[in-house]
Amino acid sequence: MARCFEESHAAYARKDGARAKELSIEGKAHQREMERLNAQASEWIFNENNKDREPGEVDLHGLFVKEALTFTERAINDARRRGTNKIHLIVGKGLHSSNGVAKLKPAIGELMQKQGLIAELDQNNSGVLIVNLDGHPSGEGAIVQPEDITRSLEGKGTGCLIM
Repeated sequence: MARCFEESHAAYARKDGARAKELSIEGKAHQREMERLNAQASEWIFNENNKDREPGEVDLHGLFVKEALTFTERAINDARRRGTNKIHLIVGKGLHSSNGVAKLKPAIGELMQKQGLIAELDQNNSGVLIVNLDGHPSGEGAIVQPEDITRSLEGKGTGCLIM
């Protein structure tokens, strides 16, 4: 894909518009195929991670942030259709992220803020967000406020979790 776009630019620079167009079209076809395969892979990863999970429990491990946000929105819509008041989003602690910095938790926290939902850190597992779809806290964990998206206290204030 990248090679096609690079060669397209080179052809354009040589004033070979027809070849530049041909290579650009080919590059875009490769890009569409890459996006299709990435979507297929993320569906497979999500389905594998969640095949034995209870409804309302969603494991987002192994997904890129953009993919996790898509699956989170889908899970929220599914839960609302089922009449469920809360879902548990397994976002992890960032241990497998580059530099050990969590990416999913702050992104999901921001999504919850935008949707006006309450997200709480599970008291038993700081890699789980409990999302209350009715907009009220459940009391099951520390509420993730907008200012807490990047830093939040874990548990009983005994430690600090960098989100």
